[in-house]
Amino acid sequence: MLKKWKQQSPYHLMLIPSVVLVFIFSYIPFYGLIIAFQKYNPGLGFNSPWVGWDNFTHVFNQPNFVRTIWNTLYMSIFKMLGGIVVPVVFALLLNEVLHNGIKRTFQTLVYIPNFLSWVIMAGIMLDVLSANGIVNTFLSLFGVKPISFLGTPSIFPWTMIVSDIWKGFGFGTVVYLAALTSIDPGLYEAAVIDGAKRWKQTLYITLPLLMPTIVLMSVLSLGNVLNAGFDQIYNLYSPVVYQTGDIIDTYVYRLGIQQAQYSIATAVGLFKSVISCILVAVSYILAYRVAGYRIF
Repeated sequence: MLKKWKQQSPYHLMLIPSVVLVFIFSYIPFYGLIIAFQKYNPGLGFNSPWVGWDNFTHVFNQPNFVRTIWNTLYMSIFKMLGGIVVPVVFALLLNEVLHNGIKRTFQTLVYIPNFLSWVIMAGIMLDVLSANGIVNTFLSLFGVKPISFLGTPSIFPWTMIVSDIWKGFGFGTVVYLAALTSIDPGLYEAAVIDGAKRWKQTLYITLPLLMPTIVLMSVLSLGNVLNAGFDQIYNLYSPVVYQTGDIIDTYVYRLGIQQAQYSIATAVGLFKSVISCILVAVSYILAYRVAGYRIF
């Protein structure tokens, strides 16, 4: 045990600055959670009147809160599904490209959006999806009237889902391409000798051997079920689409920052944090039991 500790001590020392920063900016602010149980008054600070669970009762009785939970789950689940299926399919297709130059070019092109913030992406999307944008101009060639992608409640969630998948699937593609390189080429050679075509090789060799990585990525994404993408939606939504586009994070932002309902906003944030913490713990337990993944 002592020998193992000496071997790992440099790595533990490297963690100290990060641990200190996390403690300062993540653990010390925990004290502020008592606001969720108070009728907070900025003039009184943490000495504000104690109201117990009244803030939570008030929030849970709000129809808007139930709606935001549904919107959050709806968008996050479809984002998760698309974020798994699209990278896998694209990685399989890209893996079939024999020319390394073309392969690397496409891999780079789909990975670039992952490095752009949603502030930049929102500006691009506002232009591309406007009434005179590229998308509507293209659709007009087929006689389709201009579509308000960001102003129609029924279309807005799917605009968020598709754009999020498009922005992030490049990272997943890299992960799955790395997993594909670990597959023994001898298996494909044996399959060719047995007369298996590319589709059969993919179905009976590639996908089964890729499945542990797919399962691992799927399980680890469970912790983000209540994170539907605040930065994306905040930069693209408007009061017109609150009914279908408002999520928990934007709801908390409006309550706490815009309406100064600090206690209510903290209660909603605490509720989300507790559920997310449970989901993260469950996801890591499942990742260990299903895919053998562990942090330590």
